[in-house]
Amino acid sequence: MSFLDTIIYNLPGVIPPKQKRLSFKEKLKWTIIVLVLFFILGLIPLYGLGQNALQQFEFLSVILGASFGSIISLGIGPIVTASIVLQLLNGSGIVKFDLTTHEGKQRFQGIQKLLSVGFIILEGAIYVGMGGLAPSAGIPASILVFQLFLGGIMIMFMDELVTKWGFGSGISLFIAAGVSQTIFVRIFNPLPSPNNPDIASGALPALFQSLSRGDPLTAGLMLGGILATVLVFLVVVYTQSMKVEIPLSFGRIRGHGMRWPLSFFYTSVIPVILTAALVANVQLFARLLYNWGVPILGTFAGNTPVSGLASWLFAPNIIDNIITGSLTFSMLGQAIVYLLFFMGGAVMFSYFWVQTAGLDARSQAKQIMSSGLQIPGFRKDQRVLERLLQRYIGPLTIMGGIAVGLLAAVADLTGAFGSGTGILLTVMIVYRLYEEIAQQHMMDMNPMMRRFIGG
Repeated sequence: MSFLDTIIYNLPGVIPPKQKRLSFKEKLKWTIIVLVLFFILGLIPLYGLGQNALQQFEFLSVILGASFGSIISLGIGPIVTASIVLQLLNGSGIVKFDLTTHEGKQRFQGIQKLLSVGFIILEGAIYVGMGGLAPSAGIPASILVFQLFLGGIMIMFMDELVTKWGFGSGISLFIAAGVSQTIFVRIFNPLPSPNNPDIASGALPALFQSLSRGDPLTAGLMLGGILATVLVFLVVVYTQSMKVEIPLSFGRIRGHGMRWPLSFFYTSVIPVILTAALVANVQLFARLLYNWGVPILGTFAGNTPVSGLASWLFAPNIIDNIITGSLTFSMLGQAIVYLLFFMGGAVMFSYFWVQTAGLDARSQAKQIMSSGLQIPGFRKDQRVLERLLQRYIGPLTIMGGIAVGLLAAVADLTGAFGSGTGILLTVMIVYRLYEEIAQQHMMDMNPMMRRFIGG
């Protein structure tokens, strides 16, 4: 055994449950515990923090599941960055993992955890060293880096805890929780805005206030944001229900069968999470480099990037600019580049995720065969089933990636509250959680169904 394998197999981690299937109450308990702990950690400020230059990037903290200035300022950034790097290395063939075996999967997950720890240290040092989270006078910078390291490690283990003992994954849970909180505050908050004390911070109270004062421009901006948020929500709910169903039959029970569903968004929220996190990291590091006097990723005017890569990967608020009459051709160019980048990124990560997460045709065919199912009218052969699934999985991976990337980018360009990408992720995450919770509840309530499926 190599030195790397020795480290991987001895990494600390959350012990998986001994029983094959956890009960609904057990999974719900651990999910709620982690969610409450996540909100509590977001309220714990960094000891010795002076200037917090990252607090202006609230829209990025939502995507990263972070609370800038708190002990979890790094959020899911290091974990997602490690996943992106490892998938790119594996997909390009530079580093190859045999994900068809248990040892290969364990090695992949172990190296991803090692990379996550490395990125926690690296990003914590960069945030502090470049002035994003500057220590106050007399406080060593290492104190802040150590606190960020602790928060990053806690997020990593909380993600692992939810994955093994709860519903869904911690990454998805943290994003959904942050976006939901942001949307609620930005729509309903009745407290005065810090930028304009004469008007409420929340869009709904501000809408009624501006109408009563005869301010149609502010009312139009507030109404545009609310309508964009509702429209994005409805479109995502509709598209999330789109799926392809493959008819299958039970080989031992003649005349009985079922339909095996393949969602149109085959890889779910993962490609958008990875693409959005990549864009968020570019914006954050561009700002840190700009503040440091090395604007190689772009320059800024206030909080808005005005040149370089950061400006092309920034979504202009098309609705607000139309209402105020300030829409320009350069904004349209930015919007097109942003659309193309999100679509291309979502397709690339969709392909990599299918290969690394066991969603390819061979893995799905093996799972279907182990459940005692087969194609009606065909002999029971895994190769036949694999060829049939490949006809669907290949196009769904590409078309689903394009569609989810396009939907996320268009949602961002509308200026929806909580960011369009955030709403897209939250709706899809909650929908998947609902499906998983409903299935788990059905299993607990119906032992015959559990035995029939093989749980």
